[in-house]
Amino acid sequence: MRLNEDRRRLREVARVFGWLGLTAFGGPAAHVALQEEECVGRRGWLDRQRFLDLLAATNLIPGPNSTEMAMHLGWIRAGWAGLVVGGVAFILPSAVLVGFLAAVYVRWGQLPSATAVLAALRPAVLVVVADALWRFARQAVHDVWTATLAIAALALALDGTSEVLLVALAALVGLAAPRARLHAVPLAQLAWVFAKIGATLFGSGYVLIAYLRAELGARGWLDDAHLLDAIALGQLTPGPVSTAATFVGYLLAGAPGALVATVAIFLPGFVLVAATAPVVERWRARPAVRRTLDAVNAAVVGLIAAVVVRLVPAALADRTAVGIAAAAAGAVFGLGIPGTAVMLGASTVGLARAFLLS
Repeated sequence: MRLNEDRRRLREVARVFGWLGLTAFGGPAAHVALQEEECVGRRGWLDRQRFLDLLAATNLIPGPNSTEMAMHLGWIRAGWAGLVVGGVAFILPSAVLVGFLAAVYVRWGQLPSATAVLAALRPAVLVVVADALWRFARQAVHDVWTATLAIAALALALDGTSEVLLVALAALVGLAAPRARLHAVPLAQLAWVFAKIGATLFGSGYVLIAYLRAELGARGWLDDAHLLDAIALGQLTPGPVSTAATFVGYLLAGAPGALVATVAIFLPGFVLVAATAPVVERWRARPAVRRTLDAVNAAVVGLIAAVVVRLVPAALADRTAVGIAAAAAGAVFGLGIPGTAVMLGASTVGLARAFLLS
């Protein structure tokens, strides 16, 4: 009987997170809300307080937060097997879809219609990232200390300081503070870069943009335009934003590169969640952990702000792009329209413009 119950729970975990992986648009914040609705509200796997404790824990370790929440919730429902199944089920649909879109991009990305769509998407992506920055800043910057950390991180990032180093320094500050080209790239090197990103990526999935820009731009593997394209396609697909790594891997080394980049960026998250899941509920009671989380969150605000500043030239390349950005800003900030809907609208504008100009 016990074996049958274990199998039933494991199938349930696979169904829940497979479905969320297919339908959870909108980035990490939306993913977490849907996970809470499904696992707390509908199925009662855990209570809301315990869910929030798990969410706090994912902010204390690197990796994509909503994916790590899938692992934590799978572990609670079906043990160690549930941890693996929950994470894989959430990642796989998005990774497959992004891989397919990467193949389409390589084949058709330079055609006028595709180019017009991507050109229209770039300013919309910029607005969506700025919106995420605003919402995250309202939560993370709550006093003079965290505001100072955010501003310092912004300035240092714009000056060229490594994002990984800034996050590490912010964590140290929190602990010490008073209470309060391309296809020729070896796959091994590609795996190392994305594993390093996955092992040091704190905070929202949008911070991935900063990491990709620092790691890939410095090596001359990817320019800002292609980076925006990767994030745009990642936003238009359900599941974790970090499957943008699938797209980048495909551009750099084809299907093998897509597979290697995807596995490499998510693997550290599986290891870290497996290591921390048994002790998560003890963490929130430790003042040092709380201070560390506050410091890292404030630094992340600065990093996202730096990304927004750096991506402006590529996103706002002409008057049309500026107009799209203005319309997107009105929709996101004024009307509260979801970022995915805004980018779908921008895609429509791009297609219409390509048709009219053809």
